[in-house]
Amino acid sequence: MKTLYLSDLDGTLLRSDEHISKYTANTVNSFIENGGCFSYATARSIVTASKTTNGLYEEFPVICANGALIIENKTKELLLVNYFTLDEVKDIRDILIKHEIYPIICAYVNGIEHLSFMECNVSVGMRFYLNSRSDDVRRREVQNEDNLYSGNIFHIYCISNETELEPIHNIFKSDNRVNCIYHTDIYSNAQWCEILPVKATKANAALQLKTMLNCDKMVVFGDGRNDLSLFSVADESYAMANAVPELKEIATAVIDSNDNDGVARWIEKNALL
Repeated sequence: MKTLYLSDLDGTLLRSDEHISKYTANTVNSFIENGGCFSYATARSIVTASKTTNGLYEEFPVICANGALIIENKTKELLLVNYFTLDEVKDIRDILIKHEIYPIICAYVNGIEHLSFMECNVSVGMRFYLNSRSDDVRRREVQNEDNLYSGNIFHIYCISNETELEPIHNIFKSDNRVNCIYHTDIYSNAQWCEILPVKATKANAALQLKTMLNCDKMVVFGDGRNDLSLFSVADESYAMANAVPELKEIATAVIDSNDNDGVARWIEKNALL
């Protein structure tokens, strides 16, 4: 029986410094060398995910943007992408403008991935996020809403506080055309409301990746609310000690924290032969 081992990155495979430890990289690489199938599912882009996982073998496709994309890790080829329709973008745009929310938008514009934002409307939480990606080649500052919402859009980040974001979260969580993820960022403590196409979930992408790799079983690791769907489709699911309570409640078991290399220690004990 072939098993896919799939891990979240931030708060799970990565330590709090946003990097993978040498111990974790060596353990996972040894597992792969011995025939293991290991990948990750993250909210990050392939650009930042590749930097944080430097030292980890790139043998298998990875899931990015919370399930909007499946990407061949070595070549960066897009294997799967979920875009919003033009009507969905129009409706989302109208709601956000009405509530004076100006998000960060991930889209392919003329075939190139961009991270678009309006500098004049950057919140404190957005500033923290953008500063952490000052060298990101995807950064694209725009001057108006038309340019902000241009291209083939697959991921929308609204970053602010609960007072501003709770109203739009209440709207989008009831919209069956979108996948809305509402959570507190573990690095900045800012509130995030992420809006994705309805098929863009870690669960859907994980099942597709499992099929791509001809695996019979799936074991997953995570820490946040965006891992809830992933846990729901796994054969076994392991929540980090630092995970949110909702995830711990549905997990097969709770393991050591991300800062103590919980995923690697579990693999070393239970999967590394």
